[in-house]
Amino acid sequence: MRISLGDVRPLRFDDGTPVTAASAIAPLGEGWLVAQDDATSAAWLRDGSVTPVRVLPPVEGLDRFSEAAGTKRLKPDLEVACPAEVDGEPAVLLLGSGSTDRRTRGVLVRLVDGHPVVQAGELAPLYGLVAERLGVPEGQLNLEGASRHGGTVRWFNRGNLAAGVRPGSVDVPLAGLVDAVLGRGGRGSAGAVPVEQPRVYDLGEVAGVGLAVTDAIALPDGRLLVSAAAEDTPNAVDDGPVVAAALVLLDGDTVLDVAAVPEVDAHVPKVEGLALRAARDGEVHLLAVVDDDDPTRPSTALELRVGLG
Repeated sequence: MRISLGDVRPLRFDDGTPVTAASAIAPLGEGWLVAQDDATSAAWLRDGSVTPVRVLPPVEGLDRFSEAAGTKRLKPDLEVACPAEVDGEPAVLLLGSGSTDRRTRGVLVRLVDGHPVVQAGELAPLYGLVAERLGVPEGQLNLEGASRHGGTVRWFNRGNLAAGVRPGSVDVPLAGLVDAVLGRGGRGSAGAVPVEQPRVYDLGEVAGVGLAVTDAIALPDGRLLVSAAAEDTPNAVDDGPVVAAALVLLDGDTVLDVAAVPEVDAHVPKVEGLALRAARDGEVHLLAVVDDDDPTRPSTALELRVGLG
């Protein structure tokens, strides 16, 4: 693969407040919805404007969380944004990481008369099934990415080689996820969602640190493009230094190619969200969002062009 870097844009809301901890991105209307993993709101990018969209109620009176403030344990940690439908209308499905029992919410954001409408639901039983199917030890589940394949969502566990956990994924039906978030089917519907096709991946290492999945998108030819970071951390909760970021081309669970994401201002960009803008002539154009794990700096959006060869 050949990766070239285009526009680099710091993300700020229209009032100048930084968009922080950008962790996922998906199309919404004429723009893009960006999840912030340290907040109860998302950012809606459209027509040169960035506006907040509340996706969850405050947690113990707070809407933003940080390690410095001692509130990181409270954050909902929304790490996945996946295109979806609700009653035939386009929507975005946001999913928590599952890395603690506070991070097992699902959120659906759809447009009604041009305005975002949000519904959320608790999915803890489903997260338990995913951990069981992947054989992930307690405390090591960290679901950070998802790709859509028609009516199926391939949901990725980040993995951590330092803890002996390889990156992996399961397949779940999109309609089942939507119904579980909306509470259709009654209480217990989250535990009834089928969890199938467990897979594990060997993405390699950089400087002794394993590459781990941060997001994924399906390509028009059926292959997958995965963003990965080599982050030196002992567990699924704590941040650590990121020694490398890469894109990985997959066919099923087979790694076809790995290429480093270009540095930005001599800094490794920890890409946490991918969206497909266009695909033609063996090249894809991506919009990626970067989480620098620094609440004092705005997250960035990167335009990437990837030659698949």
